[in-house]
Amino acid sequence: MTRVGAVGFDLDGTLFDHYGSARSAAVHFLGSLGVVASDSTLASWFAAEELHFERWRSGEISFLEQRRERLRSVLPPLGVDVHAGEVDVDELFGGYLRAYESSWRAFPDALPLLQNLRASGHRIGLLTNGTEAQQLAKLRRTGLLVEFDVVCTSERVGFAKPDVRAFAVLASELGVEPEACLFVGDDPVKDVDGARAAGMQALLVDGHGRRELPIGELVRSVIARSADAQ
Repeated sequence: MTRVGAVGFDLDGTLFDHYGSARSAAVHFLGSLGVVASDSTLASWFAAEELHFERWRSGEISFLEQRRERLRSVLPPLGVDVHAGEVDVDELFGGYLRAYESSWRAFPDALPLLQNLRASGHRIGLLTNGTEAQQLAKLRRTGLLVEFDVVCTSERVGFAKPDVRAFAVLASELGVEPEACLFVGDDPVKDVDGARAAGMQALLVDGHGRRELPIGELVRSVIARSADAQ
C-alpha cells in the first residue's frame, strides 16, 4: 500500500447531503402542487432523478432536458398536468430548484475533515459528475470550496466517473501519482470501482448519512494504514 499524499472526494452523498436536501425540497415542491409526498411518491421522484441524470451524463440529453424529463415522468401519474412547452416546464422545475437550493447543506463532519487533512499536509481534490456552476455553488454555500486545492467537474474535464480518465485528471491536477491518492465516495461503481481501476485507493461511505463511524475516522484509518505499510 502506497502512502496517501492526497485525498479526492465525490461531492453529492459524500460531503454534501444531496439526499437530505433533495428530499426536503421534493416534499415542499410536491406539496405546493397538492401532492402528498408519500414514500412511494418520493421513491418515484428519486428514481426519475437518477434515470434522467444518467441520460445527461452519458450525453443522450441536455442538462435542462434531464430536468424536464424528470417532471414529465413523475407528475402526470400523480394527476399534475405538465405543459408541453419547454418554458412552462422550466418554470415549473424552478419551483423545485429554489426549494432545493434553500435546503443545501454539507454533512456535519465534512468541513472538519477537510480542515484536518489540510492541517496534516494532504492535498485535497474533488471529482464530481455535475455541472461546473451548480457544484461550485454548492461548495460556496456550504463553506467547503476554500478547503480544496483542486475541483474537477465532469463538465469541465470532459470525462465522468467511473471513466478512469476522470480520475487521471484529478491525480494530475493534485500533482500525485494515482496510487498515492485515496478517493472517497458513496457510489460503489462510479466512485470505488472507478478509482481502483485508475490505480487509486478507495473508500466507500454511506450517501444517506447513516454512517456507523464519522467519515473522518474512516479516512484517517485508511491514511494511517498506508503510513504503517511503509
